[in-house]
Amino acid sequence: MYFWKRVVIPTKLVKLAYILIILIFALIIYFHWNYNDDSTRMEHYSPEMKQLSVTSGTLNALNMSKDLKYILRWINPKNGPVENGEGSRLFLTKKCPWKNCYLTDQSEILNVFSNFRMVLFDGPDIEYFQNSRKLPKRRSLNQKFVFVSGDSAASLPVCDELWSNYFNWTWTYKLDSDLVWRYFLIKDNKGSIIGPKQDINWIKIDNMTPVDSKFIMKLKSKQKIAAWFVSNCKTQSRREEFVKELQTYLNEYQLEIDIYGACGKWSCPKGIMSKCLQILERDYYFYLAFENSISEDFVTDIVLHALNHNTVPIVFGGANYSCFLPEGAYLNAAEYGPEGLARRMFEIMRNPSVYQRFFRWKNHYSYHEPNESPETDNYCALCAAANLKDFKSVSIKNNFNTWWTKDVKCPEEDLFPQ
Repeated sequence: MYFWKRVVIPTKLVKLAYILIILIFALIIYFHWNYNDDSTRMEHYSPEMKQLSVTSGTLNALNMSKDLKYILRWINPKNGPVENGEGSRLFLTKKCPWKNCYLTDQSEILNVFSNFRMVLFDGPDIEYFQNSRKLPKRRSLNQKFVFVSGDSAASLPVCDELWSNYFNWTWTYKLDSDLVWRYFLIKDNKGSIIGPKQDINWIKIDNMTPVDSKFIMKLKSKQKIAAWFVSNCKTQSRREEFVKELQTYLNEYQLEIDIYGACGKWSCPKGIMSKCLQILERDYYFYLAFENSISEDFVTDIVLHALNHNTVPIVFGGANYSCFLPEGAYLNAAEYGPEGLARRMFEIMRNPSVYQRFFRWKNHYSYHEPNESPETDNYCALCAAANLKDFKSVSIKNNFNTWWTKDVKCPEEDLFPQ
């Protein structure tokens, strides 16, 4: 009491103190209402995200801070950091329709594990998870544990019962995945995406419009039978053995496959791939689009080398190719066998009108890489899935092992013993 009587405080300072108290109180209320959720506290943001919350020309910072979707990669510690950078950089750079996703491999970034909307399990790390049993100890029914693989089931078999009914979603190349990882997409001549998909409805080749004279002139420069760009010389599909036998039969017609890369005598470094594709388009009748694994739906973008460069693809894999390619646009090596394929290639090469029919599809369809547009990009699709209205509905991938490994023979004993 005596202290306050003896000390004379200037009036201006009293007013300033009142103003500061009011401001502090207002800030406390503001942060209480806007940052009281563990999943959106600024302390959990990376430096670039903190900057975005202050100055962002591409995203409303307040909306992002309130509605951020955290996606965790559950990884082998020996792996490196997130390839495309921690945080929302990937989705911002790609200009995704949904940009409010935060990708991280740091499980401790949130105080509450259930605040991670998705947890991604990379297929190549499955063996490590099985051996170590280092997996999340708790999970929420509303979380999505997602199995992720762009590699084939044949190269990444899952035989351990640990994964039976473990995953909620799948994000793979298989056409019946919850999220489909697209190696390419197909559009009709109106620009609508029509595939790949299981029930695609192609125009019959006889109903397709023939190629015009200008396109036929482009085909007249071709002189060589086939090219193959390949560097993996020993594969699960044993494609190299098929090609070796095919070459034996082509020798009878004095024809030779030009193999580019580590498996052949011709060179085509990635830095000059565009030039190699120009040579393919100009000189070759066929391109060997042979997959390294035999698995259902496993058709990679190697087929685009031919489709987008006026060359007929010869496919080899475990897919139903009618889900990926229109009628009359390709040859399936497995249907002919090496000897029959060599004969058919020779016959087509000698008959220009027959060869020209393989390109009728170009008047009706086109092939594209997914990253050509934010609306079709695979990573943008991931963030869009995280924003689904019914995201919190309970889901489970029943009999995951059977679904993923149904075309792969598992050993009788546990492939990865504890």
